[in-house]
Amino acid sequence: MNRIQLLAAETFYYSYANYKDHLGIGNERFERLMPKWTAILERATEERWPVEEVARRLGIEPDAAADYLESFVRARAIVDAENPAESFRNGVRYAIENALDEGLKDKQAIEKLVTQICYCAADLAYLLDMEGKPLSRYSRHLRKEPDVDYGEGYFDEED
Repeated sequence: MNRIQLLAAETFYYSYANYKDHLGIGNERFERLMPKWTAILERATEERWPVEEVARRLGIEPDAAADYLESFVRARAIVDAENPAESFRNGVRYAIENALDEGLKDKQAIEKLVTQICYCAADLAYLLDMEGKPLSRYSRHLRKEPDVDYGEGYFDEED
């Protein structure tokens, strides 16, 4: 998949593998419409369009346009991360934030969060397959802790 397809998958909440399964079979939604909307959202974000302009271009209500813009910004943080491990970390972070916003108060909510994190893991596997690199290559990135100074070059070496 190319970058715009990865962005579309993230923006519209599809796993990469699921999105890829819809390509090459004449599925207009996945092959043309979602990438087109994603390109509009990217341009809107870069050029700082008002939400009303985004809504007009997409033919939707402003509230829905605002939701799509927020989803796109998160998608870009995931897809454009410096490496697959950082992409995974961003995806997990957003999954946890969503779970907290929805109320992480019972076992059903916890199970839903676990499922979302597993989707992030599946997307990580997809990215690693695209790169042809093992997960162990990013072990240090996955173990990174906030507020720890690892020193220059620490993340450059393979584990």
